[in-house]
Amino acid sequence: MAGHSKWKNIQHRKGAQDAKRGKIFTKIIKEITVSVKIGGPDPESNPRLRLAMQNARSANMPKDNMERAVKKALGEGPENYTEVSFEGYGPGGVAFFVECMTDNNTRTVSNIRSYFNKYAGSLGKGGCLQYVFSRKGVFSLSSENIEEEEISLAMIDAGAEDVEFEDGRVMIVTSMEDFGQVQKALQSMKIETWEGSLERIPLEIKEVDEKTFAKNMKLLDLLEDDDDVQRVYHNMDTI
Repeated sequence: MAGHSKWKNIQHRKGAQDAKRGKIFTKIIKEITVSVKIGGPDPESNPRLRLAMQNARSANMPKDNMERAVKKALGEGPENYTEVSFEGYGPGGVAFFVECMTDNNTRTVSNIRSYFNKYAGSLGKGGCLQYVFSRKGVFSLSSENIEEEEISLAMIDAGAEDVEFEDGRVMIVTSMEDFGQVQKALQSMKIETWEGSLERIPLEIKEVDEKTFAKNMKLLDLLEDDDDVQRVYHNMDTI
């Protein structure tokens, strides 16, 4: 994975998410619910649910919570989430891609638009950022007790594009097509991941000054605080 700034971008996003642990369970439960409705309740035959369960365990979600989420998804409960996304620009032309799950699209659209307006940003048409972000699979895990050469070779054999070690963390990047194969390779090696997901990796970084960076971070915080928002990606870095 070329470019240290891309790693920093992911770290900025994850750092903001980690500061809001109280909302993480809600987001995971939504993902479990949608995964079950789309692919059924068996993690073995439903890769998306298997990944959601794995992320739930990494977030220390109690097993009972996961089981209740699956049972609720199988019932005729009131929740009927729709996946929607928004593309736009924050201060200084920083690109934002926002992924949501909502049971009220009107509310979500209104909220997201108001956040961008508050910081002089703007929403764009769907697809306006298709050349700014690339869809990749990303696994994040602890480097503790991991032999660097061994896992690097094993992951590349499984189809990983890159394996990067930094600050006690290992980040494995794959194409969308090889995501499941790399996931299975990690499981066969009995390696627990902190998180695994399909990410939007910036192909180009937008450098901004500290003042503009601070404004965009406030926009990022607003977006991530919204209960309908699952993930936010940006291409920002400081000069």
